[in-house]
Amino acid sequence: MSVICPARRQLLLGLGGAAMFSVIPSKAMASRSTQGSRALSLYNRHTGEHGGGAYWVDGHYQSDVMSDFSHLLRDHRQNLAVPMDKRLFDILYSLRETLDTRDDIHVISGYRSPETNAMLAARSSGVAKQSYHMRGMAMDIAIPSVKLKNLRDAALSLKLGGVGYYPDSGFVHVDCGPVRHW
Repeated sequence: MSVICPARRQLLLGLGGAAMFSVIPSKAMASRSTQGSRALSLYNRHTGEHGGGAYWVDGHYQSDVMSDFSHLLRDHRQNLAVPMDKRLFDILYSLRETLDTRDDIHVISGYRSPETNAMLAARSSGVAKQSYHMRGMAMDIAIPSVKLKNLRDAALSLKLGGVGYYPDSGFVHVDCGPVRHW
């Protein structure tokens, strides 16, 4: 009787598992997370513009919808747009799923140019000088049919980025930076 050392046993078990998966058709191995679509409906409170659509279909971001969303989220003071971070839309989608709502997400602020951010920071201590808004990685949002506290709690539960709670101003900040809250 031969004795197999634990490291070799793990290797052999791993190879056996790999052999088993090699006989399964590749179609069966497709993850459900890459199938289907993710859609959002946005409303910019400053410009009055609506935008919506499936921004992700069968594992692929849709460049035309992403471009439309980036335009909707532009710095309306400077009329400047940048490509918004894709992860931000995934956060918004997850929020809608968590809250079980299909209502428009109201945008208070999306992209901010450095000039706009500096102007807002000079007026308020609540504006970060190196804001993720300037990188296209943050949005200030509200969903009128959802209590602001519930929106904040849902965003915190996702643990997907930063969450700021501004009840006096009527919005929740979400970003795709490190997980943190204020």
